[in-house]
Amino acid sequence: MAGRGSFEVECCSYRTSRYFYIAPRHKIPLSIKKSSPNPSGHRTQGTNTMKTTLLTGISGYIGLHCAKELLDSGYAVRGTVRSQAKGQEVRETLAAASVDTTNLSIVELDLASDRGWNDAAAGCDFVMHVASPFVIANPKNPQDMISPAVDGTLRALRAAKKVGVTRVVLTSSVLSMMGSMKTGTFGPSHWTDVAAPDVSTYTKSKTLAEKAAWDFISEQDGDTPMELTVIAPGGVFGPPLGRNISGQSMSMLDQMLRGKVPMVPKTAFPMVDVRDVAKLHVQALTLPEATGKRIIAASAQPNGFQSAAQLLKDEGYKGPSTRIAPNFLLRLMAKFDREAKGMIGLLGMHLSADNSETRNLFNWTPILFKQSVLETAAALQEIQGKA
Repeated sequence: MAGRGSFEVECCSYRTSRYFYIAPRHKIPLSIKKSSPNPSGHRTQGTNTMKTTLLTGISGYIGLHCAKELLDSGYAVRGTVRSQAKGQEVRETLAAASVDTTNLSIVELDLASDRGWNDAAAGCDFVMHVASPFVIANPKNPQDMISPAVDGTLRALRAAKKVGVTRVVLTSSVLSMMGSMKTGTFGPSHWTDVAAPDVSTYTKSKTLAEKAAWDFISEQDGDTPMELTVIAPGGVFGPPLGRNISGQSMSMLDQMLRGKVPMVPKTAFPMVDVRDVAKLHVQALTLPEATGKRIIAASAQPNGFQSAAQLLKDEGYKGPSTRIAPNFLLRLMAKFDREAKGMIGLLGMHLSADNSETRNLFNWTPILFKQSVLETAAALQEIQGKA
């Protein structure tokens, strides 16, 4: 489990709205011009025209992979960070992954403030809103997590609409579909009941933020409506770029490898590799059939941390345990531990996903769970060795 105060994506401490290219020793102002139409979504042969995507939460686990996929696919990327130092870290991380960062620019932005959003979105063809606060522990005040998620999403959408962006891709979660279910199969038509018992604050924040986005799209004015596609990942595994391991699944696997998780929770739901998540985000920018869709980025079959632990043990890893933690023990812990309380809603889940629309629209064959877990473990061990 992620520690208290951790974030899957950086999102809540940005301060200004200055544009800058990050270089090792100096800052170069960025002049922004609106790109010309380009149906391919990439560089136009023989011209300097390139589609630009505003990517919020670029420094996070999913955000970095989205940045890599965008840049490798020929897009210009304008990423949001909380500081110039964080922007430098993003650039160095991508460069270490052999990504050409020539067309990467960085802007400091505050999800909790209206300031600078229109400037940040100006000149962009697309907005990819990945940033959202992520903490396993239920906060004392639920609005400390819900408000940034909902308000940040609406700020991104308002800015996109204001400057004439044509398509927004929003990162949600399968928790917005199945967060109040225990068994069965969920699909894009399902919505989590945020009033149901044991639904975590994080699940509520993702559900309410996505609902706010769809309400905004349905109520928008103008002759050219802005289009929205939602990508809803399952539990996310996959090798990180750099040392960011703050996501729930990533952090849990790291602790398992270190032998610090003596028992795992009894829960199983669809998982996904972060590289698949990034590819679906980028493909959704220009796929007409994805307009107005909730795209499940997850395998059909359920997997859990016990399955992951068994795969690791079979490969010779000594740290992971396959012992199941009794539900009553976790519920007892939840009375005293807000992090444990945030996990209660997942206990006893055994859910499958109807991802047929994702497979059909995107011609998608997901990375296998075994491959994802083992490659993640290898990457984490390399990070541990350098620590």
